[in-house]
Amino acid sequence: MALSLQPTDVHLWLARPDRATAPGALSAYLALLAPDERDQHRRFAFAPRRHEYLVTRALVRTVLSRYGPLPPAGWRFSRGPHGRPELDPPCDLTFNLSNAPGLVACAVARGAVGVDVEPADRGEAILALADAVLSEAERRALEALPEARRPGRALALWTLKEAYLKAIGAGLALPPKQVGFAIDARGGLTATFGPALRDRPERWAFRLLDHAGHRVAVAAEGPVRLRAFEAVPLSPEAEVPVAVEAPLG
Repeated sequence: MALSLQPTDVHLWLARPDRATAPGALSAYLALLAPDERDQHRRFAFAPRRHEYLVTRALVRTVLSRYGPLPPAGWRFSRGPHGRPELDPPCDLTFNLSNAPGLVACAVARGAVGVDVEPADRGEAILALADAVLSEAERRALEALPEARRPGRALALWTLKEAYLKAIGAGLALPPKQVGFAIDARGGLTATFGPALRDRPERWAFRLLDHAGHRVAVAAEGPVRLRAFEAVPLSPEAEVPVAVEAPLG
C-alpha cells in the first residue's frame, strides 16, 4: 500500500537482517539489484556483512517504491561528492541509509535528511575518542555526568553528529567537533554549529531513539514529524509501526 509523505514528514524504516533470511526472500532481494550492486554484494568477504548489505539494498528499494512511481528494481543511484547515495535522476524524494550489525535503517523525506545507527555497546569506544570528536562544551557536559552514564551520552552525541553530517552530504569531510549538542534532563536537544559549517541550527530538527539494541539518530530540515516502522523487505505483513511518532526538535 502506498504511503503519503508530506513535506513535513520523515519516515524511518528499520530492518533486522536476522529476520530476513528466508531463501525465497533472499533470491527476490538479489533480483532487485542493479549490476553494480550485485558486484558489490559479491565482494564482501564475510557472510554477515554480505547479508547486511543485501538487506540494506532491498530495504531502500522497497521503501522508495512506497512513495515514488517506480517498482523496487527500477530505482537508480549515484554518489554525491562525499559518497552519499542519491537518486539518479533526482526526484522529490530524498533518502539516507545507515547500517550496523543487527539493524539497518532508511530515512525518507521530501527535504534533506540523515540517519545514523550504532550498536548500543559502542559507547565506550566513542568515549575513548571524545577528545578527537567532541566539542569542548560536550566534553565538559560529559564529565559532569556520573561515570556510568558517560558511554550512553557519548554514543548519543556521535549518532547525532553523524546524522547531521550525512544530511548535508558532508560525511566526515567536516570535523565532528564543529557540530555540538546539549541534551537536557528531559532529553531535549540543542544544537550549536561551528563557523566551518556555515549553517544555522534552527534550520534543523533532531531526534534520538533506541531500537533493537541500537541507538538511532535522525536529522532533518524542520520542523517535521517522524514516524518509524520496522519491516522485512517484500513482506508487507511484517511491517509494524515503531512507537516513536512525535515532533522532531
